[in-house]
Amino acid sequence: MATPVLSAVEFACRMPKAELHVHIEGTLEPDLAFAAARRNGLVLPYPSEEALHAAKAFTDLQSFLDLYYACADVLRTSRDFADLMLAYLERAHRDGVVHAEIFFDPQTHTARGIPFDVVMEGLNAGRVEGVRRFGIGSRLILCFLRHLSEDEAFATLAQAQQFLDDIDGFGLDSSERGHPPSKFARVFARVRALGKPVVAHAGEEGPASYITEALDLLEAVRIDHGVRALEDPAVVRRLAAEGIALTVCPLSNVRLCVFPTMKDHVLPALMAAGVRVTINSDDPAYFGGYMNDNIRAVDAAFGFDGATWAAIGRNSIEASFAAPADKARWLADIERLAASVGIKP
Repeated sequence: MATPVLSAVEFACRMPKAELHVHIEGTLEPDLAFAAARRNGLVLPYPSEEALHAAKAFTDLQSFLDLYYACADVLRTSRDFADLMLAYLERAHRDGVVHAEIFFDPQTHTARGIPFDVVMEGLNAGRVEGVRRFGIGSRLILCFLRHLSEDEAFATLAQAQQFLDDIDGFGLDSSERGHPPSKFARVFARVRALGKPVVAHAGEEGPASYITEALDLLEAVRIDHGVRALEDPAVVRRLAAEGIALTVCPLSNVRLCVFPTMKDHVLPALMAAGVRVTINSDDPAYFGGYMNDNIRAVDAAFGFDGATWAAIGRNSIEASFAAPADKARWLADIERLAASVGIKP
């Protein structure tokens, strides 16, 4: 009996891939949030899981962040952070993610009196268990909250010093409006002096000029989101020429009204311009889904062929901070799967 040939989207869902843009706090599903609240003797400002789901009718980035920070308040103990990490890694594994580079926001927690070491202990415990159960590797990227001050970012970097062996990169997230990358140029100069790579959210709600600032002033090696690059053709040409990967989050972009519908998304235009794009889930508990949910939504809008999906998968592996030997193995796995179903590069 002949082996059924996978459709292009089935291939995309099954192929090995890296997730390069996911906020661990944004994977807090309502059931886990209520469980942590009960365990910690807290009361969420929503009467039920259904009410919490209903609150996810966002109008912009700030309306999302308001809910995001309210829910994150239930994370109090190392167990909470371990449970959060393991739950995400299990979902990512089901979606064919073999490697995840995971953002975390320590300032969200230390501001509430949660010690930095409690956060790290829990996240690392979840990562270790993720390898044991699912064989999925992960790395941690500490993000500074850009709506806070430069001094607060420096203080967080000082707290992070004792955990540098567990932190594989540094990023910049939170609300873009009025908070350009240049605000944190000195912080990221210090980060680079520590030998850590830099990534940065830019060009989501902020203008294309923020992408340029992230590249020139922060020396970012990847741009998170970056979808407003198309507002400046020179920025697009630079991204393509320098091979700078964009970690695009399609469902997030639609849920936060960056684009009215998925069919309005600029993903095809970026690819046509030669920009290396990857697909990621951002804050999947809030935006409607994890990796393969994003893939299916993009497929429904644009119907990419198998070769296009294979290229996106390769981009994710190549743009990751994974070890060269691991990258080579996963890239070979993509090619073997593609060849087995008749997909040609």
